[in-house]
Amino acid sequence: MTEEKKEPKKSSSKPAGKTLDRRDFLQGLATAPVLGLFGYALKKEIDYQKAQKAAALGTPAVVPEQAELNVALLGAGAQGEVLLNAMLKIPNIRFRAVCDIWTEYNLKKAVNLLKKYKFEVNGYQDYQEMLAKEQGLDAVIIATPDFWHARHTIDCLKAGVNVYCEKEMSNTLEGARSMVLAARETGKLLQIGHQRRSHPRYKHAYEKIIKEAKMMGRMVTVNGQWNRSAAPDLGYPARYAIPADILKKYGFKSMEQFRNWRWYKGLGGGPIVDLGSHQIDIYNWFLDARPKTVMASGGTDYYDKATHEWYDTVMAIYEYETPDGIARAYYKTQTTNGSQGYFENFMGDQGTMVISESEALYSGLMYHETSAPPWDEWVRLGYVSAPKVIMPGEKPEVVLDVRETVSPDEHKIPVVLNDPYHKPHLENFFNAIRGTEKLNCPPEIGYETAVTVLKVNDAIEARRTLNFDPREFEI
Repeated sequence: MTEEKKEPKKSSSKPAGKTLDRRDFLQGLATAPVLGLFGYALKKEIDYQKAQKAAALGTPAVVPEQAELNVALLGAGAQGEVLLNAMLKIPNIRFRAVCDIWTEYNLKKAVNLLKKYKFEVNGYQDYQEMLAKEQGLDAVIIATPDFWHARHTIDCLKAGVNVYCEKEMSNTLEGARSMVLAARETGKLLQIGHQRRSHPRYKHAYEKIIKEAKMMGRMVTVNGQWNRSAAPDLGYPARYAIPADILKKYGFKSMEQFRNWRWYKGLGGGPIVDLGSHQIDIYNWFLDARPKTVMASGGTDYYDKATHEWYDTVMAIYEYETPDGIARAYYKTQTTNGSQGYFENFMGDQGTMVISESEALYSGLMYHETSAPPWDEWVRLGYVSAPKVIMPGEKPEVVLDVRETVSPDEHKIPVVLNDPYHKPHLENFFNAIRGTEKLNCPPEIGYETAVTVLKVNDAIEARRTLNFDPREFEI
């Protein structure tokens, strides 16, 4: 994607994220307009008092709203690059460091990219060295393999730094649980990277369409999918191979395993975790419930089991006890055919919603049930668009049989995101550090999703329906 190469603002002399003294807040008075001097000084004094109060309460909001935040990236592979490109579109971010064990490839590429944007960053192979040397960090963005998430997150939190950690939160519930506890103990912020939680279309769908207008009625069925075409394993330039001793130090047996860690048990969780976790998280959110049971079928049906230990095809069925009654939710992921991409389909007794993060797919469609009350009021308020109108003499796209009851009344969810998909979620995280927003996906929500998703692999192995104990979701 093309980025606007604007020079970032110069860093302040005092690192953001530290408790500021009164002198820091009153700097700049000499250049303030004379008529606004008293108001400016008063605001600065109020800001100082708020910051001192926040620090006393152990809350992280100790930086001014527009202050630059000092940020480090831990994990500069494919996902780290996606997050980096999104962050380069966010103002008042000062990149300080990048850490990746593939120093001759991932690390160099990320450092060189940031230099093009006039950021002078330090590169590290060892994240502990980075934490020791980089003083004044406000946030670390973690995009390392799942099996490292817990250790990396906990160490960063204990170093006094707020953390944005990609999903899956951890490849084990023990690891995810320890992350929640570390966030509570340190009082630092931890955002889990379920970015749909901040996507304006999903927020509009939940807040306006489902909760306020109740256009769906009682939710009864959900289905969703994420299909990907068959693809060869990821390779690497041989001349840039990581030395064997470094790979072993960080938990990898070979470069092949390092490059394709998502397929290995003990390292990742397979496609149901990598892909399905994003969407099953939305099931819990939109249904306003946690699942009661799950049954699943899956296997490594296409790839070599020696290099693809996790299942390439998974089909799962959940049962939810929602506030309105039972709902059943189906989910499928496969990595052998990309038919229809990825989307979620929520069906209620008054309407149907087909929604996707992708603007190119099913970005947001609503279908009104013929037996439901009219949606005229919600069209007037702009919650959904006006329905498609078939003009006289125009042939409808779908000709309904007299026995069919599916409504042709199609509306659109009028929310489009033109930014990178992860940008709103990262902005929410940074604004939470500044104290102007609450996290959209705090660790407790990430943990609930981890419980929901990781049990699918257990159900496949058990070959039977598994029950969720409500206590599994609590810490």
